[in-house]
Amino acid sequence: MIEQLEGYPDNTCAFVCHGHVTRQDYTSVLVPAVEAALKNHDKVRLYYETAPDFTGIDPTAVWQDTMVGMGHLFRWERIAVVTDVDWIRNTFQFFSFLVPAQMKVVPLERADDARQWIRAG
Repeated sequence: MIEQLEGYPDNTCAFVCHGHVTRQDYTSVLVPAVEAALKNHDKVRLYYETAPDFTGIDPTAVWQDTMVGMGHLFRWERIAVVTDVDWIRNTFQFFSFLVPAQMKVVPLERADDARQWIRAG
């Protein structure tokens, strides 16, 4: 399940993933929020956290995630990925050179730092 977080500026899309994430979670929660933000802003910020109860993600959801990210490649201003899941952290770090945005990947224990950073400036 993907939960959209409240209390962020309107140029920021903030989400936390719980349990098992599906393609439907992306199409019903994440994609509409990102598309709405992009209608109102040239550049948007993304805060993406995997909660301690995160158990995994469907391969079709991974593809959906990739399409959202790459489909708007030059419209990201900042991306904060907060996770203790090794493969997610490694994937974002590996592909970060392709994304022309400021990006931070941090462990869950530094979530507050990432939230402050995504809101700053």
